[in-house]
Amino acid sequence: MNPKNAFISLCVGLAVGWTVRTDARVTIQNKGSDTLFGVAQAWSEAYGKRYPDIAVVVTGGGSGTGIANLINGTADLANSSRTPLPREVADAQKKNIDIVEHTIGHDALAIYVNAANPLPSITLKQLAEIYGDGGSIRDWNQLGVTIPGCKPDKMILVNRQNNSGSYIYFQGAVFGGGRDFRLGTMDMEGSKEVVTVVEKTPCAIGYSSLSFATSAVKRIPVARDDRAPPVEASMTTVANRSYPIWRPLFLFTRGEPHGEVKRYLDWIKSDAGQCILRKKGFATLHEARCD
Repeated sequence: MNPKNAFISLCVGLAVGWTVRTDARVTIQNKGSDTLFGVAQAWSEAYGKRYPDIAVVVTGGGSGTGIANLINGTADLANSSRTPLPREVADAQKKNIDIVEHTIGHDALAIYVNAANPLPSITLKQLAEIYGDGGSIRDWNQLGVTIPGCKPDKMILVNRQNNSGSYIYFQGAVFGGGRDFRLGTMDMEGSKEVVTVVEKTPCAIGYSSLSFATSAVKRIPVARDDRAPPVEASMTTVANRSYPIWRPLFLFTRGEPHGEVKRYLDWIKSDAGQCILRKKGFATLHEARCD
């Protein structure tokens, strides 16, 4: 192929999101979930060291952004912390695209409060009444606690933006679907930002991936109902499904993967990829043998 035609082929490939080979180097476009951004970067770096001719380019923006890019042809892999929405499936079908799901791990949506908050536990129903539209719980004293530095006792609700997989999953798992979030929440672009705001705000409550937990905030155990024991979010309680707000984590492809994309997915599911996942604070698909 002459240089002019090679350049044109490269441009076309990049425009439609193909896995592109340039000077014997393959580029895989990996886009989506903010929750998975850190581990996706770690996978990319480790894989690149093992296979120097493969470059996995990772960008975030949320699960919805990743799925949209997959459908539009500008991503080979979409990271997501939720399944595709009906409208996303419909968009894909219009373009004769089959979105194929690959579960690559599991996570908890932990409930975070300020370190000074004495609340011992919370139920799913209480969370729904805190975050749900028309909910009855607005002040901390309604839960029987007084928080140092929180005046007045009005709750500050830290939320994610609506293109986030965490936002969609929390809505379904806690509200049961068919109910919106209440107005007036603080909507964060990233999962890490949720934890940062809660750390600095005595009156705040927020939800985010377990992988963003720090010693500067408190994780509140969650009970399924008034009769069930509260369970703290951890890799163990995610793995045994005892924590109420656990979720699978996905990579999506356009149709069945092949070539370098399939090899990369297989590596992510192997012990090497799963050990990186565990190191980043997620529950693995299987018992991985790690050094």
